[in-house]
Amino acid sequence: MKKILGAIIAIALVASFFYGLSVGTYKIFPYENLNSFKDEIEPNEKITKNFDVSNFELSSIDIKEESDIRKIRDELIFYIWDVPPSIIFPTDNSSKTLPTSVEKNIVDKRFSSLDNLQKIDKLTIEMKNDVNSIVYLFHAEQTNDELIIYHQGHSGGFINGKSTINYFLKNGYSVMAFSMPLMGMNNQPIINIENLGSIKFFDHDQFQLLESENFSPLSYFFTPINYSLNYLEINHNFKNYHMVGISGGGWTSTIYPALDTRISKSFAVSGSLPLSLRINSQDLGDYEQIQPELYKIANYSELYVMSSYGVDRSFNQIFNKYDPCCFAGTLFNEYESKISNIVSKLNLGDFNVYLDDTHKEHKISEYAQELILEKIVQ
Repeated sequence: MKKILGAIIAIALVASFFYGLSVGTYKIFPYENLNSFKDEIEPNEKITKNFDVSNFELSSIDIKEESDIRKIRDELIFYIWDVPPSIIFPTDNSSKTLPTSVEKNIVDKRFSSLDNLQKIDKLTIEMKNDVNSIVYLFHAEQTNDELIIYHQGHSGGFINGKSTINYFLKNGYSVMAFSMPLMGMNNQPIINIENLGSIKFFDHDQFQLLESENFSPLSYFFTPINYSLNYLEINHNFKNYHMVGISGGGWTSTIYPALDTRISKSFAVSGSLPLSLRINSQDLGDYEQIQPELYKIANYSELYVMSSYGVDRSFNQIFNKYDPCCFAGTLFNEYESKISNIVSKLNLGDFNVYLDDTHKEHKISEYAQELILEKIVQ
């Protein structure tokens, strides 16, 4: 009898094991229920880990008046481009650097179904070491004469942001779309480095190999936006430029408006946290997120203030509460009021943080799209 009972238990255990494998492999019942339960648990675990930040001291903000912002901005520009700010942001159009080439009215079938699309122009920016950037300018057919810069993150090219691009086009905004360096249609060049040989660049962390006393690879992230805006200023008549980015593009949408006051309202979705609050490995970020020399000039808190400051300017962070990639939870509570108070005392600009709990993905949700549009038209 005991032998029979033991055999039955062994058979049951083996059957359970293989059924469990089948659930995971073929997603049969009860895969969806278990996966949903996993989604409910994991974000809460992240938030719990992030909960106690009493041992972490936020960076100080050395900004008390507009002259402080101008001084820090000038230092940042000189560090990134190794030339005076007047060279990067000249006041006269004849001195502005433009994209290497512009192809008008191109055909890209991936975007042929976009709503309210008049045409697409393709801008190419060639930079040092043959690193390039391919930019698409989506012209709205029925337009409000305003432009939104859309910046994709590390997941690939701006084709991944097609739904967001479509949303803004549909609402009358022309859109200029960017991918991060080495991503999407942008190239991955082979660069010869002294003592190291020829290296194919496909990851941002490799940019450390290119740093020198008179060159910062951080310029690869910002030069395409600068040149493209120069082109728009000379060749078009947009009333305002806004900026929206997701993930690494959210990081770009945090830093660039601090450098260029032509950006009016900027929105960073899952883009950054101050370094002292990055207590989970998934929040650490790539080379550009933690490059020490940059953040010695201006820490994240100061950059938030700088991107917020100015006439009709605002900087807005949107965090996905259950983001499986990065910056999930509510750590922003540790600095939101501090940044808002400083911007308020400067009497120009606006800083806001929003929590998106409508989904459990790493994306710009429909809720976020509507929120961004609402803030732009205010």
